[in-house]
Amino acid sequence: MTQTPNINRRIVLAQRPNGLPDKNTLRLETTDIPKVSSGQMLLRTVYLSLDPYMRGRMNDAKSYAEPVKIGDVMTGQVVAQVVSSDLDGFVPGDYVLSGSGWQDYAISDGTEVINLGQPPQNPSWSLGILGMPGYTAYAGLLKIGDPKPGDTVVVAAASGPVGATVGQIAKIKGCRVVGIAGGADKCAHVTDRLGFDACIDHTSDNFAEHLNAACPDGIDVYFENVGGKVLYAVLPLLNEFARMPVCGVVSWYNLAGLPDGPDYGPAIMGTILRMKVKVQGFIIFDSFPQSTYKDFVRDMTGWLADGNVQYKEQIIQGLEAAPAALNDLLVGKNFGKMVVKVG
Repeated sequence: MTQTPNINRRIVLAQRPNGLPDKNTLRLETTDIPKVSSGQMLLRTVYLSLDPYMRGRMNDAKSYAEPVKIGDVMTGQVVAQVVSSDLDGFVPGDYVLSGSGWQDYAISDGTEVINLGQPPQNPSWSLGILGMPGYTAYAGLLKIGDPKPGDTVVVAAASGPVGATVGQIAKIKGCRVVGIAGGADKCAHVTDRLGFDACIDHTSDNFAEHLNAACPDGIDVYFENVGGKVLYAVLPLLNEFARMPVCGVVSWYNLAGLPDGPDYGPAIMGTILRMKVKVQGFIIFDSFPQSTYKDFVRDMTGWLADGNVQYKEQIIQGLEAAPAALNDLLVGKNFGKMVVKVG
């Protein structure tokens, strides 16, 4: 079923998952298109962003944001088009960045909505390289990782929207950059197109040994967004005063309990202590001053225009394909920034 002008498709959280979401987790339903009241506007979704944090919002657990309630529309950032408006600063036809979630239409009073213009160039990029993932990479690396020329920077999920951007910024700053990705095609993309110095396939035999060989001078910055065996392979290579920005641990998001295998807690904490490692988690929406975001927009716009940063999107067609696509993202089957073309 495609987007229509008289029906609102919504994907709601039907059941909290235990592990990877299944066919019972999310439900597609249809409703009437909501009516606009005074001081509101009607938004029609064009692109929906899929991001790993969405798995955490399905859990009824304490976190930096409230979980999605059973029966509510699944959360997510979208690029939408204004259908009708009773708000100053928004007119029909404007493209906007909004948090209206997995649905065709939504009502907004303009709160936390950014007007992108009529029409912006590459509107979906506001969900990726010029949006939350790009800003996550920029601020996490530069403000926490603090890379210096000549440093060795290692980033996991290096072909994804955050990791790819981290590595390219590190190269701009004069660092040696080693990526970690899953599969030969992704690793070739990371080195050949993105310009990393090396990329290690974490699915290969002897992954830890290959990473060690690629980092003969140790690791000064490790940008953490995966966890699991990648983190365990990085630990013994960290140099004194290494920095570790932590924006995610996607390999653990679907665990129903503690991970199988040995307890790596002592190795992790012992390494942090002995090597005097700075480890800092961050949530991109509230961890940095507004001036950092302004710097990001200025710098990233320039780097894209100059060709110093390359960007890859994976476009999924249709709202009904979003649940399966999110699962692919959670197990590392995406290649680039995953965006759903809704309408």
